[in-house]
Amino acid sequence: MPCTTHSRDRPLAAIRIRAAAGRRQRGWLIAEGHAIAVALGRGGILANKCEGDGGTPRGIFRPLRLWWRPDRHPRPRTFLPVRAITSTDAWCEDPADRRYNRPIRLASRMTGDRLMRDDHLYDFIIEIDHNTRPRVAGRGSAVFLHLARDNFGPTAGCVAMTRPAMLRLLRRIGPQTRIEIG
Repeated sequence: MPCTTHSRDRPLAAIRIRAAAGRRQRGWLIAEGHAIAVALGRGGILANKCEGDGGTPRGIFRPLRLWWRPDRHPRPRTFLPVRAITSTDAWCEDPADRRYNRPIRLASRMTGDRLMRDDHLYDFIIEIDHNTRPRVAGRGSAVFLHLARDNFGPTAGCVAMTRPAMLRLLRRIGPQTRIEIG
C-alpha cells in the first residue's frame, strides 16, 4: 500500500498577506485558500520601508524562528526553530548601533524593544528575514508576525493576528515557507 502524506504533515509552501480593500491598516493572510484577518502597520504596506514609518514592508520573506513566552503558554507545535523569550531579550531598533535589527540581551536599565511585554502582543513572535542580508541602517527593524491587540488596532509595521489564528499558522509554517507581503 502506498504511503500517503497529508498536506498538514508538511510546512506550507507559501502564505500571502494583502491589504483589505479600502483599509490599509487591515488585511488578509491567505494560506491554502483560507483567509484570516490580520492587522497591518499604521502606514499600510509600503515598498520603501523606513525605520519608524509604521509601514509593513512589501516583499517576499522567510520565517527564521518562533519566539514564545513559556511562562504563559505551552510550547506550540511548529516546523520552525523555537526560542523561549526571557526577561533580558530585546530587539535593537537603533540604526546607529552595529546590532541594528538583531536580537539583543538587555540589562534592566538599557533601552530597546523588549520582547517580554506586559500585554500579550509578543507571546508568540514569528521572526522574518526582513532587512537581514544585507542589513541596511534605517530600512526597518523588528518586523514580526505576532498577536493582535484586542481592538485589532494597527501595528508599528508588523502583521498581527488572533491567538487561535497564530496557533493554526504555527502548526503549518516552516523555514522554507514564502511569506509574500503586498
